[in-house]
Amino acid sequence: MGGRPSSFAKSRRTRHLPASLRTAPPAAMSFAPATRLLATRLAARPSAAVSRPGFAAVRALGARWKVTTAVDGSPGTSEYRMRFKDASGSEISPWHDISLFAGETGVYNAIFEIPKNTKPKMEVAIKEPKNPIAQDVKKGKLRDYHGPIFWNYGMFPQTWEDPNVVHPVTKCAGDNDPVDVVEIGSATIAQGTVEPVKVLGVLAMIDDGELDWKVIAISTADPLAKELNDITDVEAKCPGVISGIREWFRWYKTPDGKPLNAFGYGEEALPKAHAIEVLAETHEAWKKLVEGKTDKGKLWLK
Repeated sequence: MGGRPSSFAKSRRTRHLPASLRTAPPAAMSFAPATRLLATRLAARPSAAVSRPGFAAVRALGARWKVTTAVDGSPGTSEYRMRFKDASGSEISPWHDISLFAGETGVYNAIFEIPKNTKPKMEVAIKEPKNPIAQDVKKGKLRDYHGPIFWNYGMFPQTWEDPNVVHPVTKCAGDNDPVDVVEIGSATIAQGTVEPVKVLGVLAMIDDGELDWKVIAISTADPLAKELNDITDVEAKCPGVISGIREWFRWYKTPDGKPLNAFGYGEEALPKAHAIEVLAETHEAWKKLVEGKTDKGKLWLK
């Protein structure tokens, strides 16, 4: 990606979200107006309107292997599947076969399921053979967010939040999924992209009594990546982004009649070191899962 003029850096540092998103909206305020307020602010932000291709060199250990994607079915249908293939053309699992580690301290490979400013709830199908990306289905219907998500959203391969283990601080067990990543860079990252990201911090979201970590990160290719090294840098250089992420995930299920999601650790965004601990712990949980040391339930493993 090309560089941006200095005016971009200045506007990004001084950007603030509306007060209604820096604090919890009143009970009468629906999710849709809240997301529209955030969308209005983010729409004014200079952005590289780039959608990265569905072919990604995985920059791990010298980029010795590559991944391509192939699609079955049409978007917006229950038949849609995005499948991953290695250099030989053999189908692989994005969850199990792509390395978590990108060969650099604090940088990890992330697989992106949902590009920013889109609504379809896409996810790596952890119960299907080879774990392709598919649209989530709830009560027989394809699932969409009620408003667009304003960041690139995906998962970390070779991680698993173990539902059999209760976290000592939050007192909640894992949600039986890979760890989620919220990427805050300026580019739109295409679905299926395997992207090295710089980990910055993490939110301990509690969804229906389950612990669902949300790691905050930025693509190593983003112009701002060199300036962001920990969660305090995000607050200083991108004010309002952390609270925006927190409030989006707090409210996004309420139009379906669900309660607000909660956050552990006093709702703080925890620092980079804690996020790295989360990835280390969930990677170990994944290893136990694939080694057969943990009950897999309905999950598809190699």
